[in-house]
Amino acid sequence: MAQVFVTGGSGFIGQVLVRRLVGEGHTVRALVRSERSAAAVRALGAVPVHGDLTAPDGWREELAGGEAVFHLAAETDITADRERHDEVTVRGTTAVVEAARQAGVSRFVHCGSEAALLAGDPLIDADESASLRPDSEAAYCATKAVAEKTVLEASAPGFATVSVRPRFVWGPGSILVEGLVAAARAGQFAWIDGGRHTTDVTYVDNAVEGLMRGWQHGCSGNAYFVTDQHRVVLREFLQRQFDTYGVSGPIPETDARTAAHDVPVPARWFLGQPCTLRTDKAVAELGYRPLISHTDGIDAVAKSLTRGAPSGDEA
Repeated sequence: MAQVFVTGGSGFIGQVLVRRLVGEGHTVRALVRSERSAAAVRALGAVPVHGDLTAPDGWREELAGGEAVFHLAAETDITADRERHDEVTVRGTTAVVEAARQAGVSRFVHCGSEAALLAGDPLIDADESASLRPDSEAAYCATKAVAEKTVLEASAPGFATVSVRPRFVWGPGSILVEGLVAAARAGQFAWIDGGRHTTDVTYVDNAVEGLMRGWQHGCSGNAYFVTDQHRVVLREFLQRQFDTYGVSGPIPETDARTAAHDVPVPARWFLGQPCTLRTDKAVAELGYRPLISHTDGIDAVAKSLTRGAPSGDEA
């Protein structure tokens, strides 16, 4: 069994990852900023390490003797300014990469995103040959691209780096879905051009499966898309989520021209454009297969709401 270090371990994806790592017998240390986050990872069986993502002098020694680092922490507020995204996503990633390399960690797994490829045009059957877009006008997208570039370019003998890119991670306690639910309840959500475009999505356990396989089998310096391999019509998928969460009343519609004034980038791209991704590379090189079917995922969300499952933090 291995000793691993996780950033973002108290977040939505991070908690599922930590739970799986601990369940498989690995020793997990997780970087946390608050006592609330510390309590969350401690409850999962991990050891919380208090520290600032961008100040590794306070926690670098905790990486010593470790086999892998899973880097999930990033700024997820798309309304935050570029300076904030640079500070957390770019400088934070650089700090973790350098700390891991200096500590002698052999594997580095970054949780990336298709957002790193978004600059205004839809992604249609995109694969990993598509270019990163650090020039994107959206700070979230641009900094995700810069962060991934930092990770992949750090690949070196004895220091293998990979980036695993899930799309629209959903499941019980999804911060993304719950944010859209809150917007719908407040009358601040509308279908852009009907919302009837096709998109890929990734159930949280499937995202974690991709991260685990990236650790175990990923080729250094490479990125991999992972999805549910079950494409959905965005409107149908989200309406099912809204119904499950008990959102009442019809959802209004808007056209792309109006959305260009009312909906911030990249939310407009995320909600108003098709996004389909190929997972051939992850299947061939990682042996990736989704663990949870779309139907079982929907059932799990409904059951979690009945139980009152808590939401995760994001860092």
